[in-house]
Amino acid sequence: MDDPLVSDEARSLVAELTVRRQTVATAESLTAGLLAATLAGVPGASAVLLGGLVTYTEATKITLAGVAPDLLAAVGPIAAPTARALAVGAQQRCKASWGVGLTGAAGPEPHGGHPVGTVFLGVAGPPESKIAEVVELHLSGSRWDIRRAAVQEAIVRLRALVAAN
Repeated sequence: MDDPLVSDEARSLVAELTVRRQTVATAESLTAGLLAATLAGVPGASAVLLGGLVTYTEATKITLAGVAPDLLAAVGPIAAPTARALAVGAQQRCKASWGVGLTGAAGPEPHGGHPVGTVFLGVAGPPESKIAEVVELHLSGSRWDIRRAAVQEAIVRLRALVAAN
């Protein structure tokens, strides 16, 4: 039986990374490892998925992903610069070609002044690509819906960037 979390896009991403001999690592806050788990559900993912950091608290953003305490103090845990720092941290800590960072408010209550469904998705590409971008998402639904949609958006965005570089 197929894993219900694994989409065709996830399969395509793993295939694209495999062909290019590139790797990925994640640093996830609101998704708490769901992106890494989804990618791991694809047969052959062990060739490309190096690891995932669950950085659910500010302390673990600092200790696991290397996010600067000054950055968190200035912008907070749910912000574009934080998502970028998470992506870079995952990439560097795991020595991956690509890093993905996810942070946001999944609900049921707003967090830090951010409405439920606010998500920042950071992607850091191979150093030669000079890719370090953040997308702000506004998702809706239950906690589970928001977390799954954030994972799907991350997979689609990363796949597009990998294919374009």
